[in-house]
Amino acid sequence: MDLNRVQIFAQVVEQGSFTGAAKALGLTKTTVSRKVAELEKQTGVQLLFRTTRALRLTEAGSVYYNKITKILQDLENAEVQLSASQLRIKGKMKVVCPFEMGQLFMGPVFASFLESFPDISIDTELTSRNVDIIEEGIDVLFHVGMIEDSRIQTLKLFNTSTTLMASPAYIARFGTPKTPDDLVNHRYIDCQFSRHHGGEDGVIGIFDGQKWRKIEPKVPFRVNNITLAREVAIAGLGMAALPVLIAEEALMSGELVPLLEDFPMEHNVLTLSYPKRAYMPRKYMVFIDYIYQTMFRNKAEELLEKPDFVELSEEDIDASSSASFDCVKSLESLDINKRRQLAASAVIGDIG
Repeated sequence: MDLNRVQIFAQVVEQGSFTGAAKALGLTKTTVSRKVAELEKQTGVQLLFRTTRALRLTEAGSVYYNKITKILQDLENAEVQLSASQLRIKGKMKVVCPFEMGQLFMGPVFASFLESFPDISIDTELTSRNVDIIEEGIDVLFHVGMIEDSRIQTLKLFNTSTTLMASPAYIARFGTPKTPDDLVNHRYIDCQFSRHHGGEDGVIGIFDGQKWRKIEPKVPFRVNNITLAREVAIAGLGMAALPVLIAEEALMSGELVPLLEDFPMEHNVLTLSYPKRAYMPRKYMVFIDYIYQTMFRNKAEELLEKPDFVELSEEDIDASSSASFDCVKSLESLDINKRRQLAASAVIGDIG
């Protein structure tokens, strides 16, 4: 058996095309197609139906793929069990995450990880755009919202909430909304952070005490970055809906004020995604395990999902390589009411 042909065939199935497999393997499309044809000749059966617009498994191909998946996984498991002296973990990885997560948390994590695994290199992109993991060759993606794609493994990390907020200047000019119905008469800074991941264009999803509502306020400004949305809100243009973490300093200083605190907004979920493989590369496993160990272990009670290969032990980790991740910070943790009592002139807020 030519294992190289088998692995290429598995990649074609997982990527859904010869082109995708070629990108993933660093080969030409012609080479991938030829290797699959050689495998079909070797086995004596047609494994794939090929058309100009689609590629799908034959019945025999499906049976064959299911069997080789286990074989390839067993090979990977055997490789993982080798000691570090026998096999060095190496390779390139492309990691994509939201701007704020990258800027606030990922710097120390990347630095300490690459010190521990010097034969791995990482290309990182911070973005708010929708990405295609398979087509763009992304190894690990942090994002908000679920990805419905059978080729991709998505794990829920944390629920994240937002709350409406505005500056004292805006409130002085337009008043404070008392109920969700009042929002239709207010200005709203529409952020793609919500729209890209389940939210609707120019719509505020909020619970009125009895049911979830979709409110359409006036939208003078749209943006794809929550940090800029925060700054525009501080400048007084309109209300914004942001994570508490992003607006913490503005809330504590009184530059922003929480609105409709008794009416929760729709939750998003922070997720981690990576391509499904017949066998998972070790670089994936060590990187994802490192992320969980350094960033999420202290949040184990709030953590929604983790892969089977990650074990969150009780042992302490080196403080120099750990990162505090607090994407679920709430208004209560800011103790705003106490500060209001101490400094009545300081108007403090909540985030949306």
